[in-house]
Amino acid sequence: MNGMDASTRLTGIIGWPVEHSLSPVMHNAAFTALGLNWRYAAFPVPPQYLGDAVRGLRALGLAGANVTIPHKEAVIPFLDVLSPAAKAVGAVNTICVDGEYLIGDNTDVHGFLAALDQAEVPLHGRRALVLGAGGSARAAVYGLLLRGAQVFILARTPARARRLADDMDAAVEGGRVEAVEQAPAEVDLVVNCTPVGMWPHHDTESPLPAEVHLRPGMAVMDLVYRPLETVLLRQAKEAGARTVSGLEMLIWQGAVAFKHWTGQDAPVDVMRQACLRALEGA
Repeated sequence: MNGMDASTRLTGIIGWPVEHSLSPVMHNAAFTALGLNWRYAAFPVPPQYLGDAVRGLRALGLAGANVTIPHKEAVIPFLDVLSPAAKAVGAVNTICVDGEYLIGDNTDVHGFLAALDQAEVPLHGRRALVLGAGGSARAAVYGLLLRGAQVFILARTPARARRLADDMDAAVEGGRVEAVEQAPAEVDLVVNCTPVGMWPHHDTESPLPAEVHLRPGMAVMDLVYRPLETVLLRQAKEAGARTVSGLEMLIWQGAVAFKHWTGQDAPVDVMRQACLRALEGA
């Protein structure tokens, strides 16, 4: 936070906990690269103080904030306006302060799709298996349906998968989505939206269902990015499948938030390198 003065614009991330977030590293590197007098801080906010923290964004003149676990859904009642994506997904990860209004968006949807686009993963008409039914899975399923994929949702709690499928079926006209209790053997894309394989349990755990056959020509995306190469991504690479790191989703969703707040295009390469340095030094 060095070099702050009375004209410094402040943004940050609200969560509980937030100590391991890469967002401060990523955004502060971007601000520095563009010569902006902006700073991004991590704000650990216990659930009972969430309303106070959100109202404080406006009172203290912040440009906005990111929102992370466990507040992405709970924050909604404290906001004035929701973007179409936030409404459809039912979760907010980015807040913009616009005068008297607090506007909630879900940039995870764009980040997810941008990561797949960068890896040149085709989606229209393809069969996608989404593992998990939490907030990140909601963003992934919504994005996949917007792009015309057929989506199968497999979760540890089948009722949550069914609820997600019903919500997305209502949100996307003509979308093809189904909750399943056993994964289809043949799919074109697997997306892991669970924490399975995350550090420190990263050496042996994979969320891949036994019935799914990895093969060349398909793609696998793991939203876990600690470690950068998870067991799942290693399995996919060994099978000749295309792999997509969850770090790319983090970077691209951050780029959209950056543009919302500053009005400038984010230096994505700078943000990526800052994240990689932080992960290598962890």
